[in-house]
This record gives sequence, structure tokens and C-alpha cells, in this order.
Amino acid sequence: MSRTEQLIRQTGVEEKGRGRWLALSVLVLAVLLVAVDATVLGLATPSLSEDLKPSGTQLLWIGDIYSFVIAGLLVSMGSLGDRIGRKKLLLVGATAFGAVSVLNAYAGSPEMMIVARALLGVAGATLMPSTLALIRNIFTDPRERSLAIGIWGATASAGAAVGPVVGGALLQHFWWGSVFLINLPVMIALVLVGTKLLPESKNPVAGPWDLLSVGLSLVGVIGVVYAVKEAATHGMTWEVAVAAVLGAGALYGFVRRQFTLPSPLLDMRLFRHRGFSGAVLADLLTVFGLSGLVFFLSQFLQLVQGRGPLEAGLAELPAAIGAVATGLVAGRYARRYSVRSVVTGGLAAIGAALAVLTVIHKESGYPLLGAALLVVGLGAGFSFTVTADVILSSVPKEQAGSASAVSETAYELGAALGIALLGSIVTGVYQGFTAPASVGGPVADAAHQSLGGAVEAARTLDPDTAAHMVGAAQEAFVDGLRLASGVGAAVLLATAAAAWFLLRGQRLQGGVEH
Repeated sequence: MSRTEQLIRQTGVEEKGRGRWLALSVLVLAVLLVAVDATVLGLATPSLSEDLKPSGTQLLWIGDIYSFVIAGLLVSMGSLGDRIGRKKLLLVGATAFGAVSVLNAYAGSPEMMIVARALLGVAGATLMPSTLALIRNIFTDPRERSLAIGIWGATASAGAAVGPVVGGALLQHFWWGSVFLINLPVMIALVLVGTKLLPESKNPVAGPWDLLSVGLSLVGVIGVVYAVKEAATHGMTWEVAVAAVLGAGALYGFVRRQFTLPSPLLDMRLFRHRGFSGAVLADLLTVFGLSGLVFFLSQFLQLVQGRGPLEAGLAELPAAIGAVATGLVAGRYARRYSVRSVVTGGLAAIGAALAVLTVIHKESGYPLLGAALLVVGLGAGFSFTVTADVILSSVPKEQAGSASAVSETAYELGAALGIALLGSIVTGVYQGFTAPASVGGPVADAAHQSLGGAVEAARTLDPDTAAHMVGAAQEAFVDGLRLASGVGAAVLLATAAAAWFLLRGQRLQGGVEH
């Protein structure tokens, strides 16, 4: 080979390498978009509650309807991306996500806010599977792919950090809807840059998109999660039973139909791979243990400890910092030691940190809370990054969209169930507090709906009565938070034990290229 040919080949490789990493920079913008949106909602909840005055049930729906819808559509959207092109789906979804964010910002009632969050879930379902699937196809070298997934996960954690800080700064000066408008510049940059930089990829033999499977998936997931949520909040009723039976029946029909289709939305044979199934289960239960706690943590910082929105956002930074730090090195550690040791260690660390939070009280100092959040972030960075790598490495490139969607479905389903069940624990304990005898009627009812409702209702009372009622409400809220932390800790420690066995022998050696 001549010197000129060597230079031409070397230049081509370098340009291709630069192109991969530039494409990754666009993909992480989409991750940033979703992560920021998820964190700012919790921070905006207190002021949103004061303005829209949702009931306790409506507040939970505002918190989890996004996860319900996105969980029901992720598999369908991941499969759609495999068929029509992941780049195309990502850019269309990002545009819709930005547009619907405006609707969220200007929602004028709890009902409108719930609908807007549901529509945001539809748009959001197109983003995460597309980004991971594109990473799987762009980065064919396993070590590069591990680093790319680490950057992907670290960006999600950075978004979790940026969201509260930027959102807190906005809430100091503007109304709560402004926190949703920060999605717009990110969306615009993603679409403009992604149009030029992202390569298109899809499954060349994917077959038609089965609309009946789409409907069964959506009805099944929403039906089951709704039934779990309502049973946890109000007990078993005939409406809950109908929803559970309908959801379970739809999921059963979905699974049966996938086995009969020549080109299924989701290849159920993927779950025969023990590493794939173990990673999916670990993701689901980890997010379940974390989500309910995270949803109520901003309320604790603001409504119990009296911090401003910006200060509360800064207080949550240690978790994101820890996740960024470990996410970038998780793949390297998993290769040096083992997949199961890194994932199990991460899960156990999160469980231990949640166990520490069972001793918090109204006057708990920040060092305890900050240290616990840091450990949570460190553990999550290790666990989530390695399980995402395992899931993507376990499947052929052509099925990357469907596999990514399974991973994200587990994440969103865990979030929905966590907010529903652990959130219901917090709400159930909270609603048992005793208001002053002189407080009755609509004021007492409003106070028992949510802690934000109690703070708002107290403004109509004399100072002594108001202080007594708010103090009792805060104590009840913290009691519920401690109990939910204990349940979350138990779930995480049990998940760590299960991951140790399910991920036995699992490696990150690159997987098989099909």
C-alpha cells in the first residue's frame, strides 16, 4: 500500500470516528430533553398545586400519567423506529415534544394538565428507544459502545441536575409553567443539528407495523398500572377489578399475538436470554424503589424544610453528580470485574442509602440527606449503565429499537408503579393527620388532600391555628416519606440479591454482531 493510500484510508477512519461522536452529541440532546422535563415537574409541584389546586388524586395523576402513556407506547414506538427509520422517528418526536411542552406550560386546570402530560408521553415514547437504537447501530465496537452508553446515561443524570437548578432559578422569577418552556431551545437544536449529522438506520426486513398489537400493548400496560395505582389508593373495587382483568387480558393477547406474527412488534424470544431478562427486571425494580421517593423529595425540601425552589434544586445535585461520575466508568469496571458485581453493588448501594432516609425528620441536617443522595447517584450510575449495555449487546442490530424499548418500558413502568404504590403510601399516611378541632369543612378537606393544599389552606386561618395545622401535616408527610423509603430500600436490596443470580456469567465482551 502506497503512502498516499495509507493517508486516504487513515483520514477516512478519522472522519468516520469523528462522525460517530458528533452523532452521539445530538442523541444526548434528546436524553437531556426528557431528563430535564422529568425533574422539573417535581420541583414545580408545590407552586403548581397552589395555582391549579389539584386534589391528591389529581396530583398523583399529573405525576404519573406521563409514565403510564409512555410505558404503554414504548414497545410500539421502538418497533416503529425499526420499520420507518430511527432518525425520522426521533426528529418527529422531538418536534412534537417541544410543541406539547408549550401546552403543559399554559395548562389552566388540573384536568388540562393531566391531558397535556399524557400527550407529552406520546411524544416522549419516540425519543428514548430511538437514541439507544441509534447508538447500537452507530457504535459497532463494544468498548466504544460501552463508553457511548455511559455518556448517554451521564447526560440523563446531568439533565436531572440541570433541571432542578434551571427550574429553580425560573421559579424564583416566573410562574411554574416556565419550567416546561426550557424544552424548546433544546428541541430546536436537536432537530436542526440532527437533520444533518444523524445517520438513518432501520431493519430492512421488519415487515408491517401491526396496529392490533399496538392497541393491545397500550391497553394492557395502562390497564394494569391503573389497577395497581387505584387498588393501592382506594382498595379493591369493581372498577379496579375490571381494569386489572382488561389490562391482563390485553397483555396476554399481545404476547400470544407476537408468537404468531411473522414480523412481531416485540420478539418474545429475547426473554429467553437470562442476561437480558435479568437486566430488564433490575431496571424495573430499581426505578420502582426510587421513583416514589424522588417524586416527593422536592416537596419535603420546600414545604417541610422551607427551602426555595432554587435551593431545593441545588440540594438534589449530589445524586446527579454521583450518577455522572460512575456512568462514565461503569463499562470499564464491569469488564475488569464482572457485570453482576457492578450491578449488584450499585443496587445494594441505592438500597442502603434509602434505608438511611428512614431516619430523617423535619429538622434533619443537609449532610445526611446530601450524602444519601450522592450514594444513590453512584449506585444508579453503575447499575443503569451496565444493564443498558447488557440489553443492547444481547440482540441483533436489526432489533435494537425493540430491545431499547423493552429497557425503557421497564424504566417507565417502574416509575409509574413506584409513584403509584410508594406515592400512595406517602399520601395514605399523610391523610391520617389530625387537623385542629377548630378547622373543619372545605378547609380541612383541602388540607388533607396534599401537603401543598394544607399550606395553601392555612393562609385562611389565624397564625396559631395555621402553624398547628401545617406542623401536624408536615409531621404526617415525613412519616409517610420514611415508610416509603423503607419499602424502597427493601425492594432495592431484594433486587440486588436477584441480580447476583440472574446475571451470573454475563459479560460485556461485545456481543455477537448479526
